[in-house]
Amino acid sequence: MDFLKNDFFLLTLTFGVFLAAKTLQKKTGSTLLNPILISIALLIGYLKLTDISYGEYNKSAHLIEFWLKPAVVALGVPLYRQLSTIRKQIVPLVVSSLVGCISGIVSVVIVARMCGASHDVAISLAPKSVTTPIAMEVSRSIGGIPSLTAAVVVVVGIFGAMLGFRILQVGHVHNPIAQGLSMGTASHAVGTSKAMEVGTHYGAFSSLGLTLNGIFTAIFTPLVLKLMGMI
Repeated sequence: MDFLKNDFFLLTLTFGVFLAAKTLQKKTGSTLLNPILISIALLIGYLKLTDISYGEYNKSAHLIEFWLKPAVVALGVPLYRQLSTIRKQIVPLVVSSLVGCISGIVSVVIVARMCGASHDVAISLAPKSVTTPIAMEVSRSIGGIPSLTAAVVVVVGIFGAMLGFRILQVGHVHNPIAQGLSMGTASHAVGTSKAMEVGTHYGAFSSLGLTLNGIFTAIFTPLVLKLMGMI
């Protein structure tokens, strides 16, 4: 049974599970059957059944992780194609992203405290809406719990991909630029991948939202939390 722990088998299994989950969502058309969520659940179940530790699994998964950075860089291609539109509306785009960043930090900390979360947990949630490497570094710098932050970032991204566009429709936000920017600002790369599925125009502005929110979160999270008396 050693082949069950083989790096190449685990790598193939990861791709296979995600492909199957992706196919399932495409056939059913249900946004609730998010491929990332289903893949995580199935792979956790597999690791539990076969008694494989996360460390062992990660030896194969790091080969996938390597491509995450080039994939994020590739998001600049649709962004470049919309460069003329971005230049014309740069001020409202930047201001909107800044407001989204600050409101996201303030709201999650307030709600967490109201729900009884400890100080450390509350500040760990502050950088929830940016991509994992940035979120973990911000969390570490403000005295949060990076591992908790990473888990919350995944949850936020999946939630945004599943329900983001529906929430925007309920809120009567129909402009493609506003929708794309909102998805990237609120649910980082996972939301951006969903926006890409909807259309490259949406994906381009979601990429912009992802980028701007990452920069603003790194800069303003310590300042906002200090003004709130959290650090």
